Amino acid sequence: MAYLYLAGAIVFEVTGTMLLPVSQNFTRLLPSAGLTAAYMLSFYFLTFAIREIPIAIVYASWAGLGVFLVALLSLMLYDQTLQWQEILGLVLIVCGVALVNSYSGAHA
Repeated sequence: MAYLYLAGAIVFEVTGTMLLPVSQNFTRLLPSAGLTAAYMLSFYFLTFAIREIPIAIVYASWAGLGVFLVALLSLMLYDQTLQWQEILGLVLIVCGVALVNSYSGAHA
C-alpha cells in the first residue's frame, strides 16, 4: 500500500509542476489553485509512504521519477526538446531509482 501512496505523491507532484507554466506566475486563478492543491496532496501522500518505506528511498523515488516524468511530459505537451545527454541523464535517474528500490529492503 505504501508504494501506491508513493505513486500518488509522484502523480500529484508532476501534475503541480506541469501546471506551473499554465499558471503564468500565479496570475491565473484556476491553474494556480490546481497546482497548489496538487502539491499539497503530493506531500500528504508522501506522509503515508514514509510510514513503511525509509524516507531516503521515498524521496529518491519521488524526486527521481518526478524529474523523469516532467521531462517526458514537457517533451509531449510543451514541445520542449531534449539532447542525447539529457536523455542519458534521465535514463540514469530511472536506473538509479530502480537500483535504490531493489536493495532498500522496503518490500521485505
